[in-house]
Amino acid sequence: MWGLSEIVHELRVRGELTEVKRPLSESYEPTKILIEAERAGRTVLFEVVGKHPTCIGNLVGSRQRLYAYLRVENDVDAYKKLISAMSSEEEASDWFSEYSFTELYRPYEGGHRRLPAVKFYERDGGPYVDSSIIVAKTPELDSYNASIHRLMVIDEGFAVRVVPRHLFRIHEQNKLKDVETPVAIAVGVNPLILLASSLSPPYGVFEFSLASRLTGLRVPLVRTPKYGLPVVAGTSVVIEGRMTKKLVDEGPFVDLLGLYDVVRKQPLIVIDSIYVFKDDPYFHVILPGGGEHKVLMGFPREALIWDSVRRAVPRVVKVRLTESSGRWMNAIVSIERNHEGDGKNAALAAFAGHQSLKHVIVVDDDIDPDDLSEVEWAIATRFQASRGLIVISESRGSTLDPSAEEGLTDKVAIVATYPLSSRSRFEKPKVPEGRSCT
Repeated sequence: MWGLSEIVHELRVRGELTEVKRPLSESYEPTKILIEAERAGRTVLFEVVGKHPTCIGNLVGSRQRLYAYLRVENDVDAYKKLISAMSSEEEASDWFSEYSFTELYRPYEGGHRRLPAVKFYERDGGPYVDSSIIVAKTPELDSYNASIHRLMVIDEGFAVRVVPRHLFRIHEQNKLKDVETPVAIAVGVNPLILLASSLSPPYGVFEFSLASRLTGLRVPLVRTPKYGLPVVAGTSVVIEGRMTKKLVDEGPFVDLLGLYDVVRKQPLIVIDSIYVFKDDPYFHVILPGGGEHKVLMGFPREALIWDSVRRAVPRVVKVRLTESSGRWMNAIVSIERNHEGDGKNAALAAFAGHQSLKHVIVVDDDIDPDDLSEVEWAIATRFQASRGLIVISESRGSTLDPSAEEGLTDKVAIVATYPLSSRSRFEKPKVPEGRSCT
């Protein structure tokens, strides 16, 4: 099974697991624990007072942890795996193996309010389940969609945030037929399933198949009892329900940029039944705006930027979506160049690779994007606005950007590269290797 028990055991053996023994309040205390775990680079287990099952946080809180799950050692190998998985439109049944739902799951003893949803910050609209994967059938195709959505707990069920992507399309098509959208909600999954559900394959490609492409292994599935929707065997909590036509208030909720998202009218999910995995279920909790949130959202976009830029220039050395921009809106790209103008082409390719990108800084291959002091030095010594500044006015950007107007934003590229004809004037000093003078 692709559950979390084995991962928890490995983390415990490696000494990378913090276990908080005292039960925590559902409001704010888990936030503090998750912040501490993120700073220490550790995964954390904790309980919420009167709730079940045990919570787990910071599973994928760093680039290095993600590499370990993907079984790669560097950016490029990780990018290639993700791009390969996202680019294929082929579906194949031999990527899956099916198991009995009733043999692996038991009914949950308690309603949805007994699940360990968390109120993270003072202005949150309510307790949230923020690692949930929603599975729905594509009405016109013999396939399924799996995507990550936040769920705000209300008395009637869940208020679900749905952006205009694949699940939104499915729900709109069902509404035209005057029917509700049956959904399976999966919480507490293998990190590779979470990553696969964060990717953006073409409509009709089932995201769980991407996990098979990432690992080369078959993904074990079970079918939910009422609607027959596929979820990964070993998922800790499985909820069956219906996305209705009724709209309810959802939010505020803290987004990638560490800002409160606005209150919106969003669909209500009515719950039919809840089940838990019989073998040590863990309820995954993601710190909003934290490292895990940023890695899962941002890393696939880094891969898309890398793939787009490498088609425009001789070589991409490194791509980084910056931490302070939520690993979402600002990027730094270092490249090798053969011709003047390669830097501008790289900047435009970066914007093409990630629609939400707002600012990109392009630097030479001797500048490390992970060292912001080097990047600033490159801007100070190699950038001239008259030849290296690109402004694209009123372009479609990120809905997270509070300064955008109706989704339109000004995008800016800073090409901080030296003229190839006078490279020696811009060379960084080096100390040759040799014998020590001490």
